This record gives sequence, C-alpha cells and structure tokens, in this order.
Amino acid sequence: MKEYKGTVADSQDTCFGYTLSLINGKWKLLIIFYLSKYGAVRYNELQRMIGKITYKTLSTTLKEMENDGLIHRKEYPQIPPKVEYSLTEKGQTLWPIIQGMCQWGERNKEK
Repeated sequence: MKEYKGTVADSQDTCFGYTLSLINGKWKLLIIFYLSKYGAVRYNELQRMIGKITYKTLSTTLKEMENDGLIHRKEYPQIPPKVEYSLTEKGQTLWPIIQGMCQWGERNKEK
C-alpha cells in the first residue's frame, strides 16, 4: 500500500474536512436519519427513537446542528412548550449520502 505523506483531511480547509465537521460525532447521522424518515419530530420523540442518548448530549448535538444550518427548531407558544425539529434544505442534501451508507451496509454486512 502506498504511504500517505500529506496531512489528515480533518481540517475545514478541505471539502472532506468540512463535511466531516458537520456530521462528526456519534449521534448526528442518526438524527439526520430519523428526521429524514419521519419529518418534523418533537424532542422527546427523537430521544426515544435514538435510545441511549442523554438529555444533555441530545440538546448539545441539536444546538450544534442548528448552528451548522442542518436542522430547524420550531418552538410553539403554548404551555407546556412544544418544540419540533426538522431538516433544513441543507440538511436534506445529506440524505442521499446516508442512503448510500445504508445500502453499503446491507451489501457488506455479514449474514
């Protein structure tokens, strides 16, 4: 195998590094998957779908994704507060990539 002599492409200076910076972490791809599949989802529903994720971790991850322009947070003025999360147009453009990853997994998963 040829030895790589460049720098690791984890910097936002590269297109690959930028993409990784948006989807890095354990939960972001799952969040995109569920929002793509179910549309607008309330916080507690999303937490139940994902499973073993803490309140703080989900909250932090959603804020990061909102700041990156991948998800939209809609808050309804009612008591108790109702908040829904959905993918933005930018977030929706990641869906084909995730579908490709799912297809790859189906083809290569040991049976």
